[in-house]
Amino acid sequence: MRNIVSSLTLGLVIVMCLAGCGGEDQLRGEGASKSDRPQIAVIPKGTTHDFWRTVHAGALHAAETLDVDIIWMSGEREDDRRHQIDVVQNFVARGVDAIVLAPLDDTALVRPVELAEQRGIPVVIIDSGLQTDVYRSFVATDNHEGGRMAARRLGELMGGEGNVVLLRYSEGSASTAEREAGFLEELETSFPEIVLLSSNQYAGVTQESAFQASQNLLNRYGNQIEGVFCPCEPVAFGMMRALQASGRAREVLFVGFDTSETLLEGIEAGTVHGLVSQDPFNIGYQGVRTALDVIQGTSVEKRIATRLAMITAENLHDPDIQALIYPDLAALGVE
Repeated sequence: MRNIVSSLTLGLVIVMCLAGCGGEDQLRGEGASKSDRPQIAVIPKGTTHDFWRTVHAGALHAAETLDVDIIWMSGEREDDRRHQIDVVQNFVARGVDAIVLAPLDDTALVRPVELAEQRGIPVVIIDSGLQTDVYRSFVATDNHEGGRMAARRLGELMGGEGNVVLLRYSEGSASTAEREAGFLEELETSFPEIVLLSSNQYAGVTQESAFQASQNLLNRYGNQIEGVFCPCEPVAFGMMRALQASGRAREVLFVGFDTSETLLEGIEAGTVHGLVSQDPFNIGYQGVRTALDVIQGTSVEKRIATRLAMITAENLHDPDIQALIYPDLAALGVE
């Protein structure tokens, strides 16, 4: 009985939240005001990391320039699959014109997406893949190539030899799994003399769990570790903290994925030696734009790849790189 009550309570909370997002006092591009504009729900994996704030900015920019309404909604944790499923299902029940979704899990979100399409609500997937082809388009980085880029950077810095560890993110996350696979493949192909000390440990979805997992690896392998790869922002942040705490931040060659102010400060300080940067602003923009194209009956590509760049101390201040990593979020309405 308690489980039934809890489920009903959760459903009521989500419905109330969705209703709140749809109030007419909301600004266009952020809420679902009653108008003739298409209404597109944008559901990221989370809201706490800089990556998602920048995706949000891109989605807002699309809303303003393309004259649509978006509803931005997600949980705070990037492992709350049940909450994301409920959000998708409630948007389907509400009858939005389209959904733009970054799935937390490549299998758990398959059924909700298929249900949306069955109800005539097109779905555009962004950032991380899904084990179905029912969706209309997939807008994302070539994550496999991003992982290979990371391996090339780390392998070249290490001179093609030495010991490395890969700290994975979270099981079920397709985007990071592809990065991890690309990294391992490139190491094996191009740097066969590099020894992989560990590749089966997961950091979890928070910076704190990543810090603890990083400390465990550093304690286990100690001075054997000469290079590290982390496949996303929270994992890279946790590893950077652990390296600093161990006093080995400058010794260990460290390549991460995604950017944040703290990680970029690590580039400046020489404690981070490379960051594979996506274009989250464009992912958010293209996700909404593609959804609008589908609503209007325009043909769209099944796969839309967005930009990748390797950020280093040498190119950090290039104007092109600065424009990629520092979009003006406040000016675009993201606090």
